[in-house]
Amino acid sequence: MTDQANELQAINTAWQIAIQEILRMVVRDVYKSGDEASFHAHIKRIEEAAVDSIYTGLMLRGTDEWTEVLVKEKASNFVTTLLTSFTYDKV
Repeated sequence: MTDQANELQAINTAWQIAIQEILRMVVRDVYKSGDEASFHAHIKRIEEAAVDSIYTGLMLRGTDEWTEVLVKEKASNFVTTLLTSFTYDKV
């Protein structure tokens, strides 16, 4: 891999980590009141709404249908993976 490709990979990974941590703090702060079942219900609702929004509202200009389907599938998978990684923490 070239230096430029390595740098792009590092930037992409850093961006993903930063967004994940910001989202983790927001979710924790918003839903720290209540019990664990309520927390998980909120997370599930967010996941379902985000995935629905990706599939119904996201339109990528300048891409072919295959690319758009792939991006939507990957984005939906990232949403599910990220949100299901959150654990209830009454801190």
